[in-house]
Amino acid sequence: MLDKYFSYKILIGLALVMGVMPLTPRPHLVEKLQLLWEGSLTRPIDVFDLFWHSWPVLLLVLKLVRDRFRARS
Repeated sequence: MLDKYFSYKILIGLALVMGVMPLTPRPHLVEKLQLLWEGSLTRPIDVFDLFWHSWPVLLLVLKLVRDRFRARS
């Protein structure tokens, strides 16, 4: 399914857009990762924002790792 619906171009584009949106005052992904690092990611909306802004990055990493292991086999 990952290969059928998501090419590298789409995943990289989504990861870049979702990773930096919104730009002001700072990207949500950076803000939520900082909250997670500090241990203060407690509000449900913050947890949702972390998931929402990071899913394209997670899919991209999953696809890269899977393709890397396929190439070795």
